[in-house]
Amino acid sequence: MGRRLTDQQRARIAAIQVTRRERMEARASRELAAATGDAPLPGRVVVRHGQNLLVEDASGALHHCLFRQNLGDVVCGDRVAWQATGPSAGVVTARLERTAALARPDYSGREKPLAANLTQLVVVIAPRPEPNEYLVDQYLVAAELIGVAALIAVNKVDLVDGPAREALRARFAHYAAIGYPLVEVSARRAHGLEPLAARLRGETSVLVGQSGVGKSSLVNALLPDRDAQTGHLSDATGHGRHTTSAATLYHLPDGGDLIDSPGVRSFRLAHIERRQLEAGFRELRPLIGHCQFRDCTHDHEPGCAIKAAVEAGAVSPRRLANFLHLAAGLPTAY
Repeated sequence: MGRRLTDQQRARIAAIQVTRRERMEARASRELAAATGDAPLPGRVVVRHGQNLLVEDASGALHHCLFRQNLGDVVCGDRVAWQATGPSAGVVTARLERTAALARPDYSGREKPLAANLTQLVVVIAPRPEPNEYLVDQYLVAAELIGVAALIAVNKVDLVDGPAREALRARFAHYAAIGYPLVEVSARRAHGLEPLAARLRGETSVLVGQSGVGKSSLVNALLPDRDAQTGHLSDATGHGRHTTSAATLYHLPDGGDLIDSPGVRSFRLAHIERRQLEAGFRELRPLIGHCQFRDCTHDHEPGCAIKAAVEAGAVSPRRLANFLHLAAGLPTAY
C-alpha cells in the first residue's frame, strides 16, 4: 500500500491541477475565439486524456478537442456539442444530458464519473476463481440505481462439465428468476462468444467483475480489430500510443459499443443510504413498507415482510444475507 499523502502534499497537488486547468481553459478560449462561425456540431466522447478529448462526429470521423472547464467532468460516452477550430480539431462547448453514468468515489470521497450513457452492465463470473456473490450483488445494485439493464455472463464454462456445470447453474438460478439473464460464454470454444455477442448488439455495455474471471480475454475476443481501433485512436489524438488505462469506447463488429478500461472494470459501489440499497435489490422493492415496523432492518424484527418472503421461497436467503452485509453501517433515511 502506498504511503498516505500529507495535507501539504495534497494542497500542492491541488494547486498544480488548478494551474493546469487554468492554462487549458485559456487555450480553449483562444482557440474558440479564433474559430469560424459555424454552428456547434453533435458528437460523442470516445476517450479522454486529461483535459483532451477525442470526439466522434455523426459520420464516424474523430476530432481532437479541448473542453471548457465550466462543463464539469466530461467522460467517455458523453454526448457533447463541439465547435470546429481547425482540421480534425475543436472545442467542446456543451455536455448534453446523460441517461446514465457509472461513477466511483475518488480519494476525497467525491463521486467521480467513469463512463456515461451506457445502457447495460455485464457482470462477469467464472467457475474459477470462486464466484463472489457479494460482489455480484454490489454490481447489480449499482445497475439498478443508475437505471441500466444488467446480465450475468458465466465465463470459462469450458473449465467445468456435467455435474459441476449444473451445480454452477443452480447456484445462480435465483438471479435469472428475478430477471437477470445468465449467459454462458467461452472465448476458447468455437461460437462460444455468440450468446454474449447477441446480448451486446445495439447496446452500450461495460464488463465488470472480480479479478481473474477473464474480462480482458473476453474484451479481446469480442473486439478482434481492437488493435486497429486503438491505432486509429492513437493517430487521431496526436499524442502517441493510446493508453489502455483511459476509459475508451470501442465499436463492436456486430453492432453496439463496449466501454472498456481497468478503472471501469473494477469500479465499486458508491456511498449510498439504506433506502437506496433497498431500491437496488429489485425483488425487495415491492415489499418495502409492508413490514410491521416502519424502521424494520429486515434482520430480527417480527412481522418483517422480507423475512416472510424468504421463508416462502420468494426471496433468496443469500440475497438477503448480502443485503444485510451491505446495509451494516449505512446511514438510514426513514
